[in-house]
Amino acid sequence: MIGALTRGKSTFTNCATGLDVKSTAACLRHCGIDINFSGTSGTVTGGKFQNPHASLDCGNSGTTARLLTGLLAGQGIPAKLTGDVSLSSRPMGRILDPLNLMGAEVTAKARKLPLQIRPAPLKGITYTLPVPSAQVKSTILLAGLGAEGQTVISSPLPSRDHTEIMLKQSGVDIEVSESKITLRPDAKNLEPLKMDIPGDPSTAAFFAAAAAILPGSDLFLANILANPFRIGFFEILRRMNARLEWLELRDEGGEKVGNLRVRPGSLEGVEIGAEEIPLLVDELPILAVLATQAAGKTVVTGAGELRVKETDRIRAICENLRIIGGDIAELQDGFIINGPTRLRGGQINTCGDHRIAMAFSIAALLSTDPIRLDQEDCVNISCPEFFQLLRKACS
Repeated sequence: MIGALTRGKSTFTNCATGLDVKSTAACLRHCGIDINFSGTSGTVTGGKFQNPHASLDCGNSGTTARLLTGLLAGQGIPAKLTGDVSLSSRPMGRILDPLNLMGAEVTAKARKLPLQIRPAPLKGITYTLPVPSAQVKSTILLAGLGAEGQTVISSPLPSRDHTEIMLKQSGVDIEVSESKITLRPDAKNLEPLKMDIPGDPSTAAFFAAAAAILPGSDLFLANILANPFRIGFFEILRRMNARLEWLELRDEGGEKVGNLRVRPGSLEGVEIGAEEIPLLVDELPILAVLATQAAGKTVVTGAGELRVKETDRIRAICENLRIIGGDIAELQDGFIINGPTRLRGGQINTCGDHRIAMAFSIAALLSTDPIRLDQEDCVNISCPEFFQLLRKACS
């Protein structure tokens, strides 16, 4: 999306091949942006946005829907955004409120997709996020690029900051402190990006978890993003007594990147509260599987955001873990797991959620009988190569 706003050709290598990335590219192409990819490398040529002649299908991607709404509102592009059944059930009010405060004309029945954008002049705002959310923050920043005056965002807790980093790399006047972001847009276009995308820590978490629980494992994960707001899961894994080492840490394009070595340890239960949730929200399904193998009690609270992800992940975690023998109690905003327990086979209802499918694929490495997924192909949303990589790692 940022490449689409630049005044030249941005180049990207090592891109994810998941459906979410493809949904974003397809939406931008409908808006007149030249995007060419072959395998995991490609280019995005920024230019003047065009009014799309059809609805923009965001697929299953909440990131696409929310960030693209801010981007198109900031560019004055009329559009209708749609998504699949899962995405159409997810809340959009959290972006509608700040965008409408900026003067955007964005409407959505029941504050969910489909969502309609109409051209309107935007003005910068000072806004405090009700909950820490990188998606909402990024939506406001992308809209703010096309607004008159500065935009200031405050947050009670930190969240992922990739948008801020890439905007700064593109020459945007953006100032970031511990709890506040100040964006000062100007008339010049953004500078093109040249990026080698680091390995996704959220996907790497599942392989790291397998190494942490299978005796004799010694896993090396190369070129993993080590952004401090993205490695919360690995810090928790270390607290649970798995053996982790970051090797060859370096800076690439404003981001920390490194190699990660993971080996098993005598896992112990941990307590995780609201202040840590924004830093590992996508990894909580696999953390729950890990907790079944840890001695003692693991308590997760403050994770109500999981109720409105691709599915109600709290319920999906609890119901599926019980099926395979996990000792888990469901809370409104989390869960309590007593371990260690011996997992058995069973039929998993993934609810079409890639993170649930991945987590219980790791559980299957431990079970006495087969664990079957009802929708294996939902991993294609983020990592079509997941099962191939898992077989390679375990061979």
